[in-house]
Amino acid sequence: MKALVINCTLKRSPDPSNTEALAGVVAERLEKDGVEVEVLRAVDLTIEPGVTSEPVREGDAWPGVHDKLLDAEILVMASPTWLGRPSSVAWGHPLWGRVLERMDALMSETDDECRPVAYNRVAGVVVTGNEDGAHHVISEISGALADLGYTIPGQAWTYWHLGPGPDYLDDEQGRDWSHRTGRAMAANLYGVASALAARPVGAPPG
Repeated sequence: MKALVINCTLKRSPDPSNTEALAGVVAERLEKDGVEVEVLRAVDLTIEPGVTSEPVREGDAWPGVHDKLLDAEILVMASPTWLGRPSSVAWGHPLWGRVLERMDALMSETDDECRPVAYNRVAGVVVTGNEDGAHHVISEISGALADLGYTIPGQAWTYWHLGPGPDYLDDEQGRDWSHRTGRAMAANLYGVASALAARPVGAPPG
């Protein structure tokens, strides 16, 4: 089984990412279940704006990301919050492109059995930041992924928020809860992904 973590931090590599650090707790737990985990930092890639899986122009990295999405049974979307909302990398920026916007094309793609390609895949959300709004961000991203056809297990999320103040990497406060919730998230993702692999959902009735 494979998992793809898409980190929508605003920080380019190799700058430390609070969001990636917390997502690493989820990835570590998935790896203990034998899941192969790959982490992408979207801001490091040239992802053009659009709603297609095909390249928008030369150098567009999205088709490669699309292939990784279809190769993974588990997706973890990780985003900081800014002004109480998901990062611009998750939802949209004229320079970096839009991860969920490009994923919109999945709604019209089907497999050999006429199922939406996101069917029988699971997804969850990791959030960090210095402001209120973690549950709002989780709801927005989870809702979008469910629209695409992903299955969202119960409590498939974790977050770390202290309000205005230190970053996740700079403060131990609240980490125990976030890590415990992250490990539960990973277990729920793996459990539901395993169940769907054993008994896949069929194509929607015509």
